[in-house]
Amino acid sequence: MARYREITAADMNPAQKRVHDQIVAGKRGRFGGPFQLLIRSPEICEHLSKLGEHLRWGTSLPASLSELAICLTARNIRANYEWHAHAPLAIEAGVPAAAMEAIRTGAIPHFDAKDQALVYRLCKEIIDTDRLSDASFAEGIAAFGEVGLVELAAIIGYYTAIGNTLNVFQVALPPGTAPYFPE
Repeated sequence: MARYREITAADMNPAQKRVHDQIVAGKRGRFGGPFQLLIRSPEICEHLSKLGEHLRWGTSLPASLSELAICLTARNIRANYEWHAHAPLAIEAGVPAAAMEAIRTGAIPHFDAKDQALVYRLCKEIIDTDRLSDASFAEGIAAFGEVGLVELAAIIGYYTAIGNTLNVFQVALPPGTAPYFPE
């Protein structure tokens, strides 16, 4: 059961309404998902929404790689709502559905695309160890440059914050949708 009540635009104080309107006017074009929760702290909501917009649509990484990193983060923290929102986007961007299912179930995925296999390895190492070995760092720099590696680490950090918020407030999946990661 969700631990929050929806806040409508009419119920928002001036600071919340300002941030709400910024989000709706941005690339998302709508207000919902984690922002319905984050708006309780309009300053945090504003900053995270701007960061999230950049990480979704403004990085040097193609959508297949950023969505893969988002889904690996969602799997790590068992963020059902985050997985529900991003797994279809990853598949649409070119991540194989079989690889996504393997990730969801905790199996080792297979990738034909070398960049996807590398992002998988880098993200898993960051998630599992909070670090990158010298060899992995060198491989990441060679493939994505310093900018891409910063973006990859930032995606993991941002979507950890978003997923944790969704989990803490127990945001429900749409009716009829089974959890992707049982408790």
